[in-house]
Amino acid sequence: MSRIHELTKHGQSIWYDNIRRTMLVSGELKNLIDFGVTGVTSNPTIFEKAIAGSSDYDADLQRMVTQGFDTNSIYETLILDDIRSAADVLRPVYDRTEKKDGYVSLEVRPTLANDTAGTIEEARSLFAALGRPNVMIKVPATLQGIPAIETLISEGINVNVTLIFSLKQYEAVAEAYIAGLEKRAVSGENISNVASVASFFISRVDSLIDPALTQAGIPQLQGKIAIANAKLANARFYELFAGPGWEKLAERGAQVQRPLWASTGTKSPAYPDTLYVDALIGPDTVNTLPPVTLEAYLDHGNTEESLTAGFEDAVQYLARLADAGIVLDEITQQLLEDGLSAFKKSFETLLTGIAEKRDFYENRKRVGEEDVR
Repeated sequence: MSRIHELTKHGQSIWYDNIRRTMLVSGELKNLIDFGVTGVTSNPTIFEKAIAGSSDYDADLQRMVTQGFDTNSIYETLILDDIRSAADVLRPVYDRTEKKDGYVSLEVRPTLANDTAGTIEEARSLFAALGRPNVMIKVPATLQGIPAIETLISEGINVNVTLIFSLKQYEAVAEAYIAGLEKRAVSGENISNVASVASFFISRVDSLIDPALTQAGIPQLQGKIAIANAKLANARFYELFAGPGWEKLAERGAQVQRPLWASTGTKSPAYPDTLYVDALIGPDTVNTLPPVTLEAYLDHGNTEESLTAGFEDAVQYLARLADAGIVLDEITQQLLEDGLSAFKKSFETLLTGIAEKRDFYENRKRVGEEDVR
């Protein structure tokens, strides 16, 4: 029994915020599942490091160059192969948990973040191409992403809604999920086979707001605002997924859209390395951990329920923030824009890295052909 198995007693799932070819072929993912991990998340930055920043994919890349693949086709083939492989390893978890866990998430291209129609089209294409029921398509919680989420859920496509920083965003995401289920139910479709999580980002909030707290003369709130923000979102979760309307959907097998705590690696060396895991343990939630944080948690993390504790303090912290003239909504909007920009940059770097490797192997191929002649 690991610490992660202890968390399952509280109704929380731990997913792994990382993917690369070596962890799939070496059995590492299977080992993580044995430790209690029940899902995998990815993003453009993770794939940038995995594909452009390592030699793991070079043999496949070289083969695709000889077959005439362009950069975009190489990108799609590599990531889809990894997601399919991860989904297959996780399939027993999906079956055992009756579709609650066992998912692997893949993000639509970050260049589509403000394009509703483009997001829907790519999500449909990715979900169909992957051909696995335990895949979630990641869609950012932008104004244009919200209607896409509703449409995709209504079509039975699992969605991991990403880059949620504010309570306002979270409410819109949950309402879009419920609306999508309602549309699906009205059309007579099965609603028990569609799942979603709402990825609420944590540590980046403190990273951006801590300096403002010092300037406002309330440094004692440093390291507390991100957790307080999440606790309020969790309380709203219980309000949104309750009442007669939701109960009708639940009777037909609908799953709640669980909050997923993302960006839970500690950025500041002043804070404990498991801070954003230890403080957010509670039922009907997921926490996705990057490798360093997972290792730290398995070694010395808290296993006691903590999510609902200190709720009144959380409300007070956010009230003091407002009294100091710090507008949290402005900060979370900046974080959304920064997150989109960072993912776009990683995606561009990834494509550039693939193009450079493609050119290298294309040149080698050309030289080899000339030598033969």
